Amino acid sequence: MEELYAEYNRYIYHLCLKLTRNKAEAEDLMQEVWLKVVRYESSIAEVDHAKAWLTTICMNTFRDRYRKNVRRSKHIANQPEGLDISLLDLIPTDDAGTAELLEKQDVSVMIRHKISELDTIYRTTIVYFYVHQYSLVEIAEAMKVSIGTVKSRLHRGKQRLKDMLLEDVRTREYVVVV
Repeated sequence: MEELYAEYNRYIYHLCLKLTRNKAEAEDLMQEVWLKVVRYESSIAEVDHAKAWLTTICMNTFRDRYRKNVRRSKHIANQPEGLDISLLDLIPTDDAGTAELLEKQDVSVMIRHKISELDTIYRTTIVYFYVHQYSLVEIAEAMKVSIGTVKSRLHRGKQRLKDMLLEDVRTREYVVVV
């Protein structure tokens, strides 16, 4: 573990700095990355390419932080690249009025209903990723499939959900088409 840290610490820091463009945020992100590495320390022996493995952890951690910030920011937010529907961005803010809170609650219920209509494999994958905030690795382990399969199911599930939301007049206006 110490050798891994000594060899790749500067690389991870520069990658974090490139992603965040902010020294303080880069340091926070780097700390989260190394915490995840420690959490998955038992997996290090199975890793063939440590730099690629660390890069993946860093990128996923950055995306997770971005997604959390987007959810906190406002009702319908711009999505990071690759996310083409505004799932679960309906967390109320402190300054929201009663009508807005009720609308968000109604839309949240409609989206949950649409998610429940998805095929089981897509529904489960989306719920694990967006609701429970599992990483791709954790979803792959829980579902006993490869990470590639998880990515594929997540992509297809999002696309099917987007199509379902666009078909429904009540939810169409809440879909961000990129």
